[in-house]
Amino acid sequence: MTNPFAHLLEPLDPQSPEHHFYNLTKLDDPRYACLPFSIRVLLESAVRNCDEFLVKRADVESILDWQHTQTQSVEVPFRPARVILQDFTGVPAVVDFAAMRDAVKALGGDPEQINPICPADLVIDHSIQVDFNRKSDSLQKNQDLEFDRNRERFQFLKWGSKAFRNMRIIPPGSGIVHQVNLEYLARVVFQRDGLYYPDSLVGTDSHTTMIDGLGVLGWGVGGIEAEAVMLGQPISMVLPEVIGYQLQGTPDTLITSTDIVLTITKHLRQVGVVGKFVEFFGAGVAQLSIADRATIANMCPEYGATAAFFPVDTVSIHYLQQTGRDPEKLRYITQYLKAVGMFRDYSDETQDPKYTQVVGLDLGSVVPCCSGPKRPQDRVPVADMKADFQQCLGNPQGFKGFNVAADRHGESVEFQYNGVDYSLSHGSVVIAAITSCTNTSNPSVMLGAGLLAKKAIELGLSVKPYIKTSLSPGSGVVTYYLKESGVMDYLSQLGFEVVGYGCMTCIGNSGPLPEPVVESITKGDLVAVGILSGNRNFEGRVHPNTRANYLASPPLVIAYAIAGTICIDFEKEPIAVTGEGKEVFLRDIWPTREEIQSVERQFVIPAMFKEVYDKIENVNERWNSLVAPSDKLYTWDPKSTYIKSPPFFEGLTRELKNPESISDAYVLLNFGDSVTTDHISPAGNIARTSPAARYLTSRGLTPREFNSYGSRRGNDAVMARGTFANIRLLNKFLGKQAPKTLYLPTGETMDVFDAAERYQEEGRPLLVLAGKEYGSGSSRDWAAKGPFLLGIKAVLAESYERIHRSNLVGMGIIPLEYLPEQTATTLGLTGHERYTILIPTLITPRMLVDVKLDTGKSFQVRMRFDTDVELTYFRHGGILNYMIRKMADQ
Repeated sequence: MTNPFAHLLEPLDPQSPEHHFYNLTKLDDPRYACLPFSIRVLLESAVRNCDEFLVKRADVESILDWQHTQTQSVEVPFRPARVILQDFTGVPAVVDFAAMRDAVKALGGDPEQINPICPADLVIDHSIQVDFNRKSDSLQKNQDLEFDRNRERFQFLKWGSKAFRNMRIIPPGSGIVHQVNLEYLARVVFQRDGLYYPDSLVGTDSHTTMIDGLGVLGWGVGGIEAEAVMLGQPISMVLPEVIGYQLQGTPDTLITSTDIVLTITKHLRQVGVVGKFVEFFGAGVAQLSIADRATIANMCPEYGATAAFFPVDTVSIHYLQQTGRDPEKLRYITQYLKAVGMFRDYSDETQDPKYTQVVGLDLGSVVPCCSGPKRPQDRVPVADMKADFQQCLGNPQGFKGFNVAADRHGESVEFQYNGVDYSLSHGSVVIAAITSCTNTSNPSVMLGAGLLAKKAIELGLSVKPYIKTSLSPGSGVVTYYLKESGVMDYLSQLGFEVVGYGCMTCIGNSGPLPEPVVESITKGDLVAVGILSGNRNFEGRVHPNTRANYLASPPLVIAYAIAGTICIDFEKEPIAVTGEGKEVFLRDIWPTREEIQSVERQFVIPAMFKEVYDKIENVNERWNSLVAPSDKLYTWDPKSTYIKSPPFFEGLTRELKNPESISDAYVLLNFGDSVTTDHISPAGNIARTSPAARYLTSRGLTPREFNSYGSRRGNDAVMARGTFANIRLLNKFLGKQAPKTLYLPTGETMDVFDAAERYQEEGRPLLVLAGKEYGSGSSRDWAAKGPFLLGIKAVLAESYERIHRSNLVGMGIIPLEYLPEQTATTLGLTGHERYTILIPTLITPRMLVDVKLDTGKSFQVRMRFDTDVELTYFRHGGILNYMIRKMADQ
């Protein structure tokens, strides 16, 4: 069918009449100029893709009428321009695609119908670990080990790049997905099939939002949902409210972008922006570089919003010039965005849209800060860090408490390292990592760290050798300008050698700590500290032996590494004492903003970006020499412990079954608030006593060969056993942290997998009880796939993180939500009951259903299928089943 908005098509440039765009200003509708810029991107997509089937005129009207529809839970389709993946989520996506080809063939369809229609980029950045550090050859050794461990996964991904069209893979050693996206992959405006249109994307990583800082609308989705988008399905989304976040004033010269983002994160958590867009405006935005904006957008998941959008302005165009983009593309990007009313002048208040709500921040009020010890939103001013940590020691177990008895606060343990005596105590720093695209994409904080290191070395300061220091830049450009500016040598002397180009410590790939350090922490039951420039610090994520983890700017990471403890007041106490007995304070080595900007202007230049990215797809020789099969259907190796055909589609038929009630379900786990996807499906090390370890041992592997859960996401047998295997899992049934639960029929304490397996053998359905923010954290599809394989039919929670709820729906697990003012506590639920959930044949979005207990008690809950499309997926048993049936019928 002809697009009903074809009359809006016109050439952008009379000199190139073959290239058109949909001129939204010719809708001649005064509502358009009042729309937030982020909503204009949704509108353009709906207009361009309107076919009266997947996208209808009524959808366009709903978006255009956003001022009224934003509060009405109106469902609209959105077709992003592209998809981005990283390898931890990319491998299972390609595994699913390969298995879907098999399933379509089994149903009599054409397996090559399973092929990305929407362009997809996969960046391999999650596999490398900090096994070696502090030595000049650490980078090479870590990269060699990464390849040795992951050869089979990489071979499979290389097969995928050949077997599937529209899929580009950026090899290992290139950088972190979101930084590569910012510096290289982002188009800002697409020119494709004779059309100009805004760049937009979804990604299988929650920090996909980092690209919003460049004016490209993007957010994280579950891997399952991303696969559907790659196959040409629009995302079905509830039209969001948009919170206008007004930035005013000028930050103090000692403030970093990290301080700003941690302040905004805490503020927006208090405002409450879950499920909403945040759009930044105000004169203060012009004070921020694109790197600063990207840092703020990166941590969008930590403040709970769906997107954190900075519309394109002249600073954005300057960044594209700085990063070596084609001048011709910059010309049409500017021309197009101005023509459709999407180019922003932050100083022009007449351009300010009408937002749902306006909140703001005076940048001049921001103070240096960190966040922790267990959550990104728990901001602590640097001036209060010592007192706050000491208070946390004695507080009851919780987000701000470790429940350490008062008489043990002074505990210390002596140990020897390399023949020298040292001691550890509560608050001792044992990991100091400059890591994560959140900060390594920002030249100002990276050069600031380098200049601080230079001043520290010149004063004779050092970092104790047992502290695991590391530097993992988000792209080769960072190393380039650190070397060219002369600060890399000083970083190396403090122990911050480049250890790899990937997420590393930020996602828990921090590698082993020295054995004497581990023994001392264990012996004294110490609350040891990890300090990192990342975006997440949930319990058990960074390292099993660091119970306290703080997010900080790269310069502060170095400062706390030099101090060796978090228990220091930098204003009153020296960071170190020189060999001559001179006290050195942090203020003595902290670089000024003018110093940093001077170095940045001189050394961060377009030629660097062009040189690094011109060869990014071919620079890794081991990747280039990797041989992969070329068949369109993957030949599964039954001996493989990395890649395995998943059981999701076994027994799939073309016919649909009616939904069935869940009868007499047992509660597998009973949780409180803020259970993260790290708790549900950890990405880090595989504990030697875990069910996954027993499985791998039975396949002939030694503990050295286990690798991580993240690297094993292509094998459902490992991942099912790794579900709820986080050592920091707090299950109310047990009252302590352990990856275990009660098998209720007998009262036995068992590993979660073993209990679930026994329930399944007996044909008993399972349920999970939870509090607020269930599934917060990373967008991790295995946090839904794993529970599905354990036999979990539904989750009953007070609230859900957006992406995780979507993933549960995508796997056919029912997300149930308590009604307002109701919780497990108010209803008197212990989890020892058996639950029957009555599912009617006719289901509607967000409907109430009855829950009956074997005790005779009954109550109602809300079924969180929020859209008709989600209900369709549920009826099919999940989104992938729906796509297989659809493709088989074509």
